[in-house]
Amino acid sequence: MFSETDGSRKTIGDVDILFHDGLYHLFHLVLPNHDFIAHAVSTDALNWRRVNNALFIGDPGSWDDLMLWTMHVSPNPHHSGRWRMFYTGLSRRDKGNYQRLGMATSDDLFHWKKSSVHWVDHRGPNDPEPVKAALRKSRTEIADSRHAMFDADSCFPLQPDPQHYESSLEEGRRWVSFRDPFYYHDGTDGWLMAAGRVKTGPIVRRGCVALMKEVEPNHFVGQPPLHHPRLYDDVEVPNLICVDDDHYLIGSIREDAKIRYWHTDKIGNCWQSYHDNVLLAQGNYAGRVCRDHKGWLLWNFYSVNSTDRTAENLMPPPKRLVRNANGLLRAATFEGIADYIREPIDTRCIHSLIEEVGPQVQFCRVDNGALELACESGFQAFVFDEAVDHFRFRATLNMKGLGKCGLVFRIEPDSRDGYYLSLDLLKGVAQLRAWGTGPVGSGEHMMKFQSLQSGFWYSEFRSGADVQLIAFGSYIELSVNGRVVLSSADQSFASGQLGLYLETAEVRISEIQLDRLASPSQTDEHLASG
Repeated sequence: MFSETDGSRKTIGDVDILFHDGLYHLFHLVLPNHDFIAHAVSTDALNWRRVNNALFIGDPGSWDDLMLWTMHVSPNPHHSGRWRMFYTGLSRRDKGNYQRLGMATSDDLFHWKKSSVHWVDHRGPNDPEPVKAALRKSRTEIADSRHAMFDADSCFPLQPDPQHYESSLEEGRRWVSFRDPFYYHDGTDGWLMAAGRVKTGPIVRRGCVALMKEVEPNHFVGQPPLHHPRLYDDVEVPNLICVDDDHYLIGSIREDAKIRYWHTDKIGNCWQSYHDNVLLAQGNYAGRVCRDHKGWLLWNFYSVNSTDRTAENLMPPPKRLVRNANGLLRAATFEGIADYIREPIDTRCIHSLIEEVGPQVQFCRVDNGALELACESGFQAFVFDEAVDHFRFRATLNMKGLGKCGLVFRIEPDSRDGYYLSLDLLKGVAQLRAWGTGPVGSGEHMMKFQSLQSGFWYSEFRSGADVQLIAFGSYIELSVNGRVVLSSADQSFASGQLGLYLETAEVRISEIQLDRLASPSQTDEHLASG
């Protein structure tokens, strides 16, 4: 995982990743100030090294002198071996109420130069004061947006086309949404997408994917929306990919803090939704895609603090995007985590977590390498003998009856504090909780219970599932039948025992595999970028 330094009051924001010559380049925002776009590199997509920052806010009076928001880096289709970064900027003169798109270029991905932008006064040719004199005026006078505009010879910064999108403070929510650029080239033409808003309809249902066409190098013309779901306030951080001749439009939805997608077989046809179009569970946000030598990867930041996405964020491991037989897009575990496996852990030794329960209500048997576990009444967990911190656990679960089951991990045996992961194999529901004990004498607050994340899956085969649980530092991931269902992070518990719990259930566990993982790390040393 990647995050800002603990205690620095900074946190990672929206991310963008590009893979080139065996190196992953991470560009990300730094919250809450949004003063610069940071840059880090990695050879394995897990351990990152910070390098020189890519971009900074502009000098006072610039169109981007207040904040920098989400960016997208892609190869320059007009100059081989060069790169373009489209980014969002806000200015002080209009108090950040207008979002605009700028561009920077690079020959090596390390050194970036913003596209030049000039300000001119547009009060008319009969105004006795020349432009040069106007530019010598105070910042307050220059900041009057009624008396300034962008040089007509410069394409940037881009603003929403008023024919198709909200473009003034008198519309909608009293600020102009036009951010989160994403560049897509279809092999013939180049297109730039952004989070915009249509001009009509209920104010909180106008969110759309705005579209511009590149009519000549670095010049874009507004087009009608690529997609307007008619449901959301904004469709943030749009992405467009093509998999097996099917097109997928990925966006993050602020209403429920989830990453969703739509699909079409041909650009220009209607965008459609599957019955399950959630790629990652709540708390994962601002999804961005990149293509490496193995296919498409999905990246995002995760908010540990669910009430404030400007603090306590981290970037979890990416997910591999796969398309199933029905055309649904799915997030799968990143295969690079397997490179952190150190040794297998013996799973032949297992015991009851709660010893005082009588044998008549429970049993644990080994049957041809599989475990037969049962608990007739109340709660019981069967845990492996060895305590683990970072691990990957795989098994096939099959349950008899209508009871409850799930996994426990990083459990302290005496207090039974740790993580409890319930698995409803009949309905396809997973719920992750941190359950602990507070200070003695703290009354009802002595019980520490936190619901961390819920996720869902669908399977035609009920009462059984292939599960994989990964605990990798503070990162926690659950996959069911090859699909990532939970992707979360928490620091409540660092180590303990792992096992399966039951309540009035009988479960058979087969194909058990438990591996210890090396601790994830983040390289803090600076890497010269020259």
